[in-house]
Amino acid sequence: MKASPRKWQSQCIEIALEHYTTTPHFFCQATPGAGKTRMAAELARHLLEQGKIDLVLCFAPSCQVVDGFRSTFSAVLGKRLDGLIGAVGAASTYQAMEHQDEAFWRLFDDYRVFAVFDEIHHCSGHDPLLSNAWGQQILLKIQDRAAFTLALSGTPWRSDDRGIALARYSNPEGRLICDYRYGLKEAISDGVCRSPRIVLLDNQMLRLKENFVNDSTVKLFPSIAKLLRESPVSYEDLICHEDALNQLLDLGSKKLDEVRILKPNAAGLVVATNIEHAHQVALALKGKGESSQVVTTKTPDAQQVINGFKNSDCRWIVAVGMISEGTDIPRLQVCCYLSRIRTELHYRQVLGRVLRRVGEMDDQAWLFVLAEPTLKRFSQRIADDLPDDLAVVCAVAAAASEACSTEGELDSSMQGELKEPFSSAPTATAQRFLPPADLTSVSTYQISFSKNYRQQLLAVL
Repeated sequence: MKASPRKWQSQCIEIALEHYTTTPHFFCQATPGAGKTRMAAELARHLLEQGKIDLVLCFAPSCQVVDGFRSTFSAVLGKRLDGLIGAVGAASTYQAMEHQDEAFWRLFDDYRVFAVFDEIHHCSGHDPLLSNAWGQQILLKIQDRAAFTLALSGTPWRSDDRGIALARYSNPEGRLICDYRYGLKEAISDGVCRSPRIVLLDNQMLRLKENFVNDSTVKLFPSIAKLLRESPVSYEDLICHEDALNQLLDLGSKKLDEVRILKPNAAGLVVATNIEHAHQVALALKGKGESSQVVTTKTPDAQQVINGFKNSDCRWIVAVGMISEGTDIPRLQVCCYLSRIRTELHYRQVLGRVLRRVGEMDDQAWLFVLAEPTLKRFSQRIADDLPDDLAVVCAVAAAASEACSTEGELDSSMQGELKEPFSSAPTATAQRFLPPADLTSVSTYQISFSKNYRQQLLAVL
């Protein structure tokens, strides 16, 4: 028996149907993991049953999300969404829009089309001249021809501060206007999403040895933030460093062990920086006796690999650019964030992969990340599901010290006791040549982590 829509989904559908009596465009922002695809499918079912549409066309940013749309819509509508004869419609990527022929675009003239756009923030612009390629297709070929449109996003803003296609903004403030909003705190309260627990891993005694041609220096730093601010070490150096990598994976593995006591098939996700890094992570997991699957843009039949993992008992999936957005693997409950990407949009989308709740006892999600200042700031803002300084078109970016306060929204506590300091021999090193100003300044450096780790827990109340 098919499950009934959730309360928020039913409420959103009711508001959308009323909205469509006066205007054809509807914008829904719902926190990642809340079930936007199911809501869209149920809305399509209502429109079909009311005789208001003939076809459903869905667009999404990736093949993985498109497959999820086909599956969910087919289950809800009882008809295929594969674009073949007898189907109720089709689903495709935004990229595929650029390669459609005239026969496809005539569908919008010959039929009453319900067009659904997932993660619409990928499509920028109100003016075709100022839009990206995907936004142009929507503005020029769909916006005024579809019977109804539904724009969906869990993170409705763009890193470039441009407007989003099909979105409306207040005048003169330029603030995004959502026709329906469903935030993370509401989703947690309703039992729809897990409550995120973000663990920021820091080190209180980092040792940097810099070797010059005729000399060497050693400096100690009390935190990752100070090391990054006052040395040539980059964040990417740290996430590839064996010691930091192993410490973060140890925390994730221990937490996954705890979670699997209540939920035996629970799994973990590691978001890696590149393919080489992903295999470094997989090797580290193997050394801990952990089972893992690697999936990257170069993985043959990547979607089949993801589907296989979804239905397996494998503990970890290590991904590069494949499971950051829209991919539905409900058994994921623990995540280690080791991506070099440090945008708030990407960070929140990754967190969304472990938020989808599937049972009564399934109420927490865990994210482990190094205490890099930008990521720490993003973590402190998670409870604010539509940050004011982001959901504004062409806003001047706020300085880090002026970031939105989430006081009262987050419960912050220091956890973890101080352990023995590092021995004189570093446990691992990262080396990189620095570009020389002249021949005598050529240097390499080595980073050593002490055993003096510190954890800070951020939890949405």
